[in-house]
This record gives sequence, structure tokens and C-alpha cells, in this order.
Amino acid sequence: MLRRLYVFFRPYRYWALLALILTLTASFLGTLGPKLTQIAVDDYIFTGDKEGLLFIILLLLAALIGEFVVLIANTYITRWFGQGALFSLRNAVFRKIQSLHVQFFDNNPIGRLITRTTSDIEALSSLLSDGVINMIGDLFRIVFILSFMLAMSWELTIISILVLPVLFYSTFWFKNKVRVAFLNVRDQVSRLNSFIQEHIAGMAVIQLFNREKREGETFRSLNADHRDAHVQTIFYFSIFWPIVEVLASFAMALVVWYGGARVLSGGVTFGVLLAFIQYVRQFFAPIRGLSEKYNTLQSALASSERIFQILDQENPIQDRPGVGLVTHSGDKDYSMGTGTYSSSEASDPNGSLIHPKRKQLQPGIRKEGSGHIRFKNVWFRYREDQEWILKDVSFEVMPGELAAIVGATGSGKTTIINLLMRFYDIQRGEILLDDRPLHTYSLDELRSHFGLVLQDHTLFSGTILQNITLGHPGIREERVREAAMEVEAYDFISRLPGALNYPLAERGGSLSMGQKQLICFVRAMVYEPDILILDEATSNVDSETEHLVSRACEKMMKDRTSLVIAHRLSTIRNADKILVMHKGQIRETGTHDELVKQPEGIYRKLVEYQYKDQLLDSA
Repeated sequence: MLRRLYVFFRPYRYWALLALILTLTASFLGTLGPKLTQIAVDDYIFTGDKEGLLFIILLLLAALIGEFVVLIANTYITRWFGQGALFSLRNAVFRKIQSLHVQFFDNNPIGRLITRTTSDIEALSSLLSDGVINMIGDLFRIVFILSFMLAMSWELTIISILVLPVLFYSTFWFKNKVRVAFLNVRDQVSRLNSFIQEHIAGMAVIQLFNREKREGETFRSLNADHRDAHVQTIFYFSIFWPIVEVLASFAMALVVWYGGARVLSGGVTFGVLLAFIQYVRQFFAPIRGLSEKYNTLQSALASSERIFQILDQENPIQDRPGVGLVTHSGDKDYSMGTGTYSSSEASDPNGSLIHPKRKQLQPGIRKEGSGHIRFKNVWFRYREDQEWILKDVSFEVMPGELAAIVGATGSGKTTIINLLMRFYDIQRGEILLDDRPLHTYSLDELRSHFGLVLQDHTLFSGTILQNITLGHPGIREERVREAAMEVEAYDFISRLPGALNYPLAERGGSLSMGQKQLICFVRAMVYEPDILILDEATSNVDSETEHLVSRACEKMMKDRTSLVIAHRLSTIRNADKILVMHKGQIRETGTHDELVKQPEGIYRKLVEYQYKDQLLDSA
């Protein structure tokens, strides 16, 4: 784990080397005091040499001041490059999460991923900031102490370290126990965060069904598990620390007992005994420090295991070898027809989260005749142990056509959309876009062809403009305003305080459902996609808003290939082609007028369920 974490340390390795030198310097200066005390007592106090004693005092003062200055510099440097390493690690984790396939998010709670990018990474702060460097410093402090002790009296040194075997055994016992305990703590933190995230997001449902008391009991149970996990670590520390203190006191007693006898017999000087008493006190201080840092290390390694589980996650949906980005040419951009925008200019001034090897494609450029979709004998299932979701599906949508996909829930409608944008890869068959198999496109290039409006409106905290452009540097405000007017969304936007700069609450909570939907339409429009996909885009709005949204849809779908998934069949009467899905297969294909004339047809039954009187009569 430490070797892998070094990757994020590497840009700061020279600063880390400087911090290590400073740490070793502080360790050496910190162990000079008892030796200087021994010299002062034996060579100057007993002989009455005041000038020599003054010189030793000045040396001791210089060592203390030097240690103080070095520790200040070392603390600042280690914390600085530690935070830099954490910054890089957190960016790497977030980039990885952004690149993972959709199925990964189906199987991993949002709260768990939040824990990975926040508290798990924060648990590495002490380790990356000063943990490893100071552990090395403590080890060398022990080496310096033993060197000074051996130079003065090897007999007293052996007496001083007689307790080490017991200390080593206690430390190994502590190490094994506390590692398991810290892994359990991190697990409980993830469970707690997942529960909190889900229940805060669904608070309206909890309150509606009066489940506050029941969910409160569940939370208390999870919180108790979290508390008990921490208490378990406290239990091991409550045993280990007293053992260290008792052993330190016992070692001190041995030195006083044996050293005192040696002083009385003339075997060692009083200054040596005094220095040994100080060194024994110092000797156990870095051992205690190592134990504390081992605590930090175990917590950090437990967190890093979970972090690297994310970073090591294999992504089956990725660019094939040799597939590169297609560059665009031309002078059309989002600045109302003036100026140019190059993909190489796409950068984030705040330290881009975009992977350096992946450039942003230029949006807003459509090719004539593009948007040709073909499914050829496609079979697909989400998991190997699952039934086939799509079974031998074949259809074709020509450029500029409006194709609607209808069917009962679970028939495979949304799956077709997910496969078309390569959120998942098919097991059999072939999908082509503009006569090219999907895998011959890079993911960036492929998805730049699509504009997607979902049933669930995904909006973020920030202004309306930021929600529409998503921070793309090539999309200018003039183009956003133009697109908003095209889909008739600018009327309500202009009435808001600040218009496009109106700040949205979390998930766009300050807007109505219809207003959120219209903003999502504008977002799709500013990218000028070749293919527009609407997935139940009008299912959550009222009749008046539906009329407004329907007019926006007509404008958006004009002269571009469009795929519409709809339960409200009145919205697709004018579709060029309707694909009727049933149990993973396309059972019927045709226009509305053609399909309603089939007496036993699935589409006719769907129409009868919804609009028996109106639509059948008009047909």
C-alpha cells in the first residue's frame, strides 16, 4: 500500500528528502541534551570549571534552539507536501469514479463512494503529511540514544533494554488486533454514510409514511455498531499504553538500582547515571510515538485498501486500442457564429479533473446526413446469471427520422438507449452509428453525437448557466441564450433574479418540474447533437407544461435523428417509426396509423388502455 501511495508522493520526493534530513537533524539535536549533561557534571561541575560549564550550557541552548527551528520548518514542509499528495489522490479517485461504467453505480451505494472520496482520503492526511517521515525520525532517535548509551556504558545499556522483549511482544499483539479493529471502523463509517445519504435524499417519503421512528431505530443500531467499533480500538489502546508506561518505569528503576550501585562502587560516574536516567525517559518517548503513528498507519492502510479498490476497479467500457479522438474542423462554435474553439483549449482553470490523455471534443458541429442508427441481431443481459434483456433485436433509424420506442415496463426500452451510448457493451450482434461499429469510436467522440434528456432531471448546485454548459469553455452565454429561446425556456429564465446567473438550490429544488425539464432541454440543445434521445421526457409534468415541452421537443427534433421513449402515446403519434417492445424483442414496427389498425396488436392494446375513445376514433 505504501509503495502504491508513493505514486502520489513522487512529485514531492525532493521535498520529502529535505523533510527527512530535517527530521534526522531534529532527532540528533534532541538526543544531545543528556550527553551534554553528563559532560557538564563529570568534567566541569565536579572540577569547578565555570568557563567550561558556561560553554556546555551555550551548546545545550544552541541544540534546543536548533531543534525548535528545525521542527518548525519540518512541520510546515511535511504538512504542505502531504496536502499536495492528498489533492492528487482525491482527484485521481474522483476521475476514476467519473470514468466507471454505469453498472458499477448500480452495485455501489452513493454514500460508500462519498466515504471513499472524503473521510477515507482524509484518514491518509496524517500519514502522508508527517506519519512516515516522523516514524523514520523516531527510529533514528532510538538509534542515536542507543549509540550515546553504548558509548558511555554497555552494561547500563543492556540493563536499560531488558524490558524490550516484553515490549516487542506487546507491540505485535497490539498491531494484529488494532488492524482488524480499524478495518471494522472504516466499514461502519461507510455503512453510516450510505444510510444517511439515502435517507436524507428520501426524507419526504419517510415523513409521508410516518417512518421517522422506525428509521431512527435503524440509525441508532448503525450508530451503535459504529460506536462499538471505535470502542474496540479504545480497548486495545487502554491495554497497550499502560503496558508501555509500566515497562518504561520498570526500566528506569533498573537503571537507578544497578547504576546507583555502580556509582557507589566507582564503576561509572554520577554524570553517566544522570544521563542514563534521561536517556531511558527519552528512549520510551519515540517508542510511544511509533505506537501512535502505527495507529495512524493502520487507519490509513485500512482506508487506502478501500481507495485502491476503487482505483483498481476494472472498467469494461473503454476505448479499444488504436481508437483515437476525431478532430473537427470549421469555424462554427457557440459564440453566435464568430470565432473558433479548439479542443486543445479545453482546460479547467481550477486544476482540471479531466484525464490529461483525454481531450474534450468540440461541440456544436453537426455533419450532414449523420445520425444513422442500426441494431443488427443484438443480444444483451446485465449479468451472466440473468435472463436476456434484449433478444435478437434488429432495427434501423435513418438520419433525420423520429423513432419512438414503446412497451411495458421491463421490456428493454431504456436498455436500447444505454447500449447505443455504450454505457454497457452487448454480448452478441452489432450496433452501428453512421455505418461504423460503436467500438470504433472513442467514448468521447461517440457520446458527443448524442443529446440526452431523461425522466429524472439532473441539476447541480450552481447557476442556470453553469448547469447548461457544465463548465465547457467553448459554450458561450450568447449560444445558451439562443438555445433557451429555441425551446421557449428563456421566458421563465429571464423572469428569475439574475436570469441565466440565477443560483439553483441542490438538485434544482427552487424550480418546478417543468422548468427543470426545460433547462435539461437547453443543455441538450447547446451541444447541437446529431441524435436526440428523450427518455420519458414529459412523464413528470402537468398538461400545460407538457404542451410547452412538446413544442420544445418539436423544435429540438427538427432535422435531426430522434429516439423517444414514451408512455404517453399521444406524444408520438407523428413519429416516422414506432418500435413496440415486448419481453426484450421488437414485436411490431410501423407508424401510429399502421399499428392501431392491427386488431390483435400490442400497440393497439396500449392505445386502448390510454386513449381508447380519442385516438381510435381519430385514427
